[in-house]
Amino acid sequence: MPMNRIKAFFELEAAGGIVLAVAAILAMIVANSPLYDFYNSFIHAPVVVQIGEFSINKDAHHWINDGLMAVFFFLVGLELKRESLIGELSDVKQIILPALCAVGGMIAPALVYTGLNHGNAIAMQGWAIPTATDIAFAIGVLSLLGNRVPNALKVFLVSIAIFDDLGAIIIIALFYTSELSLVSLGIAAVCLPFLFILNRLNVVRLTPYLLIGAVLWAAMLKSGVHATLAGVLLALFIPLRNKKDPEHSPLEELEHDLHNTVAFGILPLFAFANAGISLAGTNLDSLIHGVPLGIALGLFVGKQIGVMLPVLLVVKLGLVQLPKGTNLKQIYGVSLLCGIGFTMSLFISGLAFGGIPEDYDPRLGIILGSLISGVAGYMMLRANIKDTDHPILAKNDGMYLGTSEQS
Repeated sequence: MPMNRIKAFFELEAAGGIVLAVAAILAMIVANSPLYDFYNSFIHAPVVVQIGEFSINKDAHHWINDGLMAVFFFLVGLELKRESLIGELSDVKQIILPALCAVGGMIAPALVYTGLNHGNAIAMQGWAIPTATDIAFAIGVLSLLGNRVPNALKVFLVSIAIFDDLGAIIIIALFYTSELSLVSLGIAAVCLPFLFILNRLNVVRLTPYLLIGAVLWAAMLKSGVHATLAGVLLALFIPLRNKKDPEHSPLEELEHDLHNTVAFGILPLFAFANAGISLAGTNLDSLIHGVPLGIALGLFVGKQIGVMLPVLLVVKLGLVQLPKGTNLKQIYGVSLLCGIGFTMSLFISGLAFGGIPEDYDPRLGIILGSLISGVAGYMMLRANIKDTDHPILAKNDGMYLGTSEQS
């Protein structure tokens, strides 16, 4: 039955990454076809929301990046909280190695980019673009190898991605904040005690949290601090457990409800709105410009160096062991997958440059670096993971980051 096949597809662990890739490819096709004017009109269509004197006047592109992506960051925040309390990040011994790899995987790409763009103040605004990892894509590629993949290897990749997302949140908050409005920041700050009180009173109905969260988001949008961070802050106050009913988890329930909306709605729409690169006039100079080249090399070269060096160092010193059932070649394959920076890299690129510079397109570097990293990582892992009789594609038994609901 066709409906059964569609349902089976969306249950695949790779489904989110596949849909994301299709959306990006479709955007590229449309942007290089006679439909480009329609595409451009769509993403720049004005959308105004006004309540009395208060109004938000943005185009569709900004509503997607500042509004819908706040829901994505909200989901990331929920997962960060759950993982730190009862998941993979709750055991200090298990997080040392992925934490070091995540830090190295952010520093090394930034250094590669800086080495190619040092002295160019405008180009240096994009130093953080290659520091990100797109876990939806990375897990999607890994899942193409099916149940042959050791579970510890998947957990290792997910753990790196969790720290990577946390690092991206910190980078956005510290380095991509525009001129601040103290009044709007004050309104945002007032929201936090109310959220704290709701949490302490064991309020498990989500409506009060979401209403205050909407005010928090609007205040953050007007404050100069990027509005998507409101999603992360709101997530920290969602109760993990209902004290009156310990079996019920408001956080996990909301996380589950949001997963499909984010994976199959928000992220593909974001990809479609941001990956429409017109190749008209693109030449070799466009590719070897310091910005796209720095991004591509940062993702492909910087990521694998940044992830592997801590592994080699701490394992050699005997401080930690490799994840159970894995070897260095498999870890190296994961380090390559960490170079897939698509979603978060596109997001940071928009913050860094506020648009597309005339002489180069940062998105070329993001797509090129992510594509090479994904193919290289898949080939490396395929060559170093033994075949079994398991199916090629695994079921999706987890959330956005690919972690189990039973964590």
